[in-house]
Amino acid sequence: MLFPLLYAIYYQEPVINAFIISMVITSLSGLLLWKFFSSKEPIGHKEGFAIATLGWVLAAGFGALPFLFAGTFPSFIDAYFESMSGFTTTGATVLIPIEGNPYSILFWRDFIQWLGGMGIIVLVVAILPALGAGGMQLFKSEVPGPEPDRLKPRIKETAKLLWTVYIIFSVLQVACLYFTGMTLFDALTHMFGTMPTGGFTPRNLSVGAYDNPVFENIIILFMFIAGANFTLHYKALHGNPKSLFKDREFLFYFGVILFSILAIATELRFYIYNSIFT
Repeated sequence: MLFPLLYAIYYQEPVINAFIISMVITSLSGLLLWKFFSSKEPIGHKEGFAIATLGWVLAAGFGALPFLFAGTFPSFIDAYFESMSGFTTTGATVLIPIEGNPYSILFWRDFIQWLGGMGIIVLVVAILPALGAGGMQLFKSEVPGPEPDRLKPRIKETAKLLWTVYIIFSVLQVACLYFTGMTLFDALTHMFGTMPTGGFTPRNLSVGAYDNPVFENIIILFMFIAGANFTLHYKALHGNPKSLFKDREFLFYFGVILFSILAIATELRFYIYNSIFT
């Protein structure tokens, strides 16, 4: 919550106390949990799934606090819904209208979606070496699929590498948007919605508000990148770009997108659906 707090201070917004109070509550809660529930016992499969599940529930709860204290939503349920939608990259929203809210609130709303994109639990595994072998159980609980790809022998190193690739592409997208004319704030917040494939935006009309094909094409490119397996991106960045086109999952992903583009473009051009069903 430090970054949106800095935004609130810079723009002298009336929600500074909302972030300070939220930070204090979150920090104290974390310290109490660490004090009374920390254990050196190894984390098993059941514990891994339980921690991953509770991690999302608690993250959404603490993430809702700035919305609640700032008066962005009239009830905790609405604030919690928005926070959970962000952390899980669902993209559903109850914030209407979006524009007109403080910059710091919009920043926080999009930032939590970016955090959720690579996974809160994966982030925890990356930054808490004390998890040891239990980190693998958390990683398996968080990453979908039968068996997550391991880029390094230690799962903590794999988590760090995935986050590194995620950050590299995030920075690249911000740079592309900023140097083609988008403001830094809008570039950041649109990146926060693109990389996790969640779609949160600081504009009521989303990217359409700019009516700028350059912005749209940049975001399309990074949406495509963000939807692919990040372990393949890591291998491609480290001198093995052919791994992308040898991976069946990526080829299927590329094929589905290509087919969808052609089908939708054909429909928009010739109105096939309307001619058949009307």
